[in-house]
Amino acid sequence: MTSRSLCSAGNRSLEDRPGGRYTSPSVDTIPTTALLGTKISTADWRWQARQATTSLAALEKLIHLTDAERAGVRAAEAAGFPMAVTPYYLSLIDPDDPNCPIRRQCIPVADESIEVPGDLRDPLGEEAHEVAPNLVQRYPDRVLLLCTDRCAVYCRFCTRSRMVGAGGGAASLDKLEPAFRYIESHPEIHDVILSGGDPAVMASSRIAALLERLAAIDHVDYVRFATRAPVTIPQRITEDLCRALRTHPAVWVMTHFNHPKELTPESTEACARLADHGIPVMNQSVLLRGINDSAETLETLFRGLLKRRVRPYYLLQADPVRGTGHLRTPLQTGLDLMAALQGRVSGIALPKLVVDTPGGHGKVPIAPENIISRDGGTTILETFRGERIAYLDPPESSQ
Repeated sequence: MTSRSLCSAGNRSLEDRPGGRYTSPSVDTIPTTALLGTKISTADWRWQARQATTSLAALEKLIHLTDAERAGVRAAEAAGFPMAVTPYYLSLIDPDDPNCPIRRQCIPVADESIEVPGDLRDPLGEEAHEVAPNLVQRYPDRVLLLCTDRCAVYCRFCTRSRMVGAGGGAASLDKLEPAFRYIESHPEIHDVILSGGDPAVMASSRIAALLERLAAIDHVDYVRFATRAPVTIPQRITEDLCRALRTHPAVWVMTHFNHPKELTPESTEACARLADHGIPVMNQSVLLRGINDSAETLETLFRGLLKRRVRPYYLLQADPVRGTGHLRTPLQTGLDLMAALQGRVSGIALPKLVVDTPGGHGKVPIAPENIISRDGGTTILETFRGERIAYLDPPESSQ
């Protein structure tokens, strides 16, 4: 078992640890199966975490793996970004279809070992923009606070694959104090984004304490809580977590649904619980090849999200993280999809198509006025600062 393993026996919560059948994507009728003899819909989130599948031997007992997947799991483990999948999320996988959109998001494949031009270890330049330990500032009015390196499921397109699971779990308040002091000394900061890892894997008491500390800083007007828990471990969205999130008067949950198969009764209940507690929920989908790169899939997803009181916020061009070329699409794909969705989806259900420019120069909405030039697979984008940044499409061989 590696330092990133999520299923160490006897551990009670994720921050203390070292380390199904495919169905038609109807937004209302996707069933969740039982797994390992336990009814998933009533399982405790800690059980889900303890039973996460992290080994090739365990995975082979549950789904029919391809040679590319076997090689991918072994290579991912050796490279330091291994697999972890909760029983709930695993239950959404078609065990016989390697092209299942859930499977492609969480099961490593051999293509992760391939680097293509433009791939970066730290595509958003977060290390270069670290202003205090665990604190990243890329914009004048907001900061990113990395409060844990743990996730319930390790997504294979993760922007922070360089660091998740490698730094000892949840950061203590003492360790984060230099970050808090930096925020206090910069009154221009109004927005704090809590991320990681996934902050929802921390104990509710720790989340409440963190938010209480931020609430004591007068100029922090709102906090964004970035979590994929409603998608990958919806059992985590408990009453006590919702109460903890209300510790700060203005918390927004930013989640990450990528495919209609993820709109299950369990995730629907999780989103409803957040909304019923007065916590607004926004969604940031990542555009992924072979997963959601069709207008029909995105239309179903965005309509389903809005019906569940989740606002589609961004459709993100996948970041050029090394080893993800097989999952990324050319910029033109996103432009074509957004054009196809215009008029088919209500305005409030239509997100912005955005590129987070390589090197940490900030997000750029992909619209004609932000595209300076295009030459083959290279697009020159203009950032909010007026900088011109090159974005490279993945090579055709990885499409």
